[in-house]
Amino acid sequence: MAIMSQHRCLLLTIPPLLVVCMSATSAADTPVYRDKLNTMVYRDAEGQEHPVTTPEEWQIRRGHILAEMQMVMGPMPDDSRRVDLDPQVTEEVESERWVRRKLTYVPEAGDRVPAYLFIPKGLTGKVPAVLCLHQTTQIGKGEPAGLGGLENLHYARELAERGFVTLAPDYPNFGDYVFDPYANGYVSATMKGIWNHRRALDLLQSLPEVDPERLGCIGHSLGGHNTLYLAAFDERVKVAVTSCGFNSFFKYMNGDLTGWSHKGYMPRIADLYHCNPAEMPFDFTEVLAAIAPRAVYINAPVGDDNFEVSGVKDCVFAAGPVYALLGAAEKLVAEHPDCGHDFPPDTRERAYAFIAEALR
Repeated sequence: MAIMSQHRCLLLTIPPLLVVCMSATSAADTPVYRDKLNTMVYRDAEGQEHPVTTPEEWQIRRGHILAEMQMVMGPMPDDSRRVDLDPQVTEEVESERWVRRKLTYVPEAGDRVPAYLFIPKGLTGKVPAVLCLHQTTQIGKGEPAGLGGLENLHYARELAERGFVTLAPDYPNFGDYVFDPYANGYVSATMKGIWNHRRALDLLQSLPEVDPERLGCIGHSLGGHNTLYLAAFDERVKVAVTSCGFNSFFKYMNGDLTGWSHKGYMPRIADLYHCNPAEMPFDFTEVLAAIAPRAVYINAPVGDDNFEVSGVKDCVFAAGPVYALLGAAEKLVAEHPDCGHDFPPDTRERAYAFIAEALR
């Protein structure tokens, strides 16, 4: 995502309304919560609001969050779309430290996602794996694979050099991947990306080198918010690293969500919610909380002109009580380096150590 903006402080509230959601949790009347900073309340079947005091009560609110996300992104595909992955390798390159394979996999019938897979050399036993999601760059997967783009975003290759199996797929209509989500039953490219990334986890779990219980995800910018979406919907992600990937919708572009509403993201943001955060069913305050108690590392530079840093701090503030309730306060970490929309080396090293600790 490459959007230049100035930001101002806005109240994180939306009008009270009940909505129909498309969710596996699914009440016909899923509430949209007014106060997007207060994650510690839930509504019962009669619409009465209660404080969240137990993990069981939090799961009610979490179910509402996932349903609200699907109001904007469209419904999560069911298992009828799950077909044989049929991975096909088209190229193999060796270095002293890893083997890199260019391949495609089948996320659903009639589609193939291109990706780079790194297998470290000298492995003994099964090791953790990390899904590596690229930013908005035309070369797509080639950047995290270290084949071009910004040196600070070569995390698929760097993690492979640290002993992780890594997989870097293309997002729809980047790199080598041409796919029209809307002609294939999706209402957002975002949900198509989430589905492809869930199938990428399936692929990683199928590899003989990978411990299927130790999976993580990392991404910058476009890849940073897609990392959070995937982790919210798929609990196989035990650790998520998001770099320059989000802030509260209320502090994005002075509250103008046009940049989120094009066909590469979620058109319903314009069509149904008028690019107005006050009408949005969900915010990143809730997405971040929905990942608890799993580990999340946030790189949010003080000079990021895409995602203004106080809006990131709002999200951490909102998610913090949920992490505390679930006994995982130390698993939510945010760092604010003095730079722009970047993932500097020392921050990356701490992020890699965070991944290693979470998946050890």
